[in-house]
Amino acid sequence: MIRLDYKNDKPLHEQITQGIKDLIICGVLASGDQLPSVRELSVDLTVNPNTVQRAYKTLETEGVIYSIRGKGNFVAESHQADNRTLDKLYFSLAEIVRELAFYGESEEKILKITSNILKERNDDK
Repeated sequence: MIRLDYKNDKPLHEQITQGIKDLIICGVLASGDQLPSVRELSVDLTVNPNTVQRAYKTLETEGVIYSIRGKGNFVAESHQADNRTLDKLYFSLAEIVRELAFYGESEEKILKITSNILKERNDDK
């Protein structure tokens, strides 16, 4: 289930994109599974269909999903990002870690949270 936070500064299409990725990570969606149609998801989330279409386009560009004309959108077999996407993600991670360190968060706490996230992912497989 994708939950949208209308008070969040993050645009809705980005929240949908992340929500679908989270469903894949948790194992709710597996490779080859069909996603809801743009219309179905837009009704479920009470958002404009263009918002869902934008999220699906982003996911397709990133290789997370693929579409078959007349059939719909499906979860891709492999979730491998290109180097540009990975560089952007590592840059964001570094910024967050720097900010946490600035606010005095301990290395142990930061590493524990990171480790727990990776452990959850491995446990779900």
